[in-house]
Amino acid sequence: MIEAHTLFTEKPFSYKVLKDKTAEIRFRGTLVKTISGKEFNKLERVIAMDNQPELQLFLAKVTGTEVSQ
Repeated sequence: MIEAHTLFTEKPFSYKVLKDKTAEIRFRGTLVKTISGKEFNKLERVIAMDNQPELQLFLAKVTGTEVSQ
């Protein structure tokens, strides 16, 4: 298993939290998914952890985007 801190030396994912408890997730600047509900709640918890590699890994998983080294 690849550890998150070694996989994400860059930050290909970004997110924007919207007013209505949804968030837009972007991969290298391109919108790939809008999340809400349980996925949004999980995103809030990962953001609160303040761990960038874990956040990048979560965003990759939730979008289904395959990221390789």
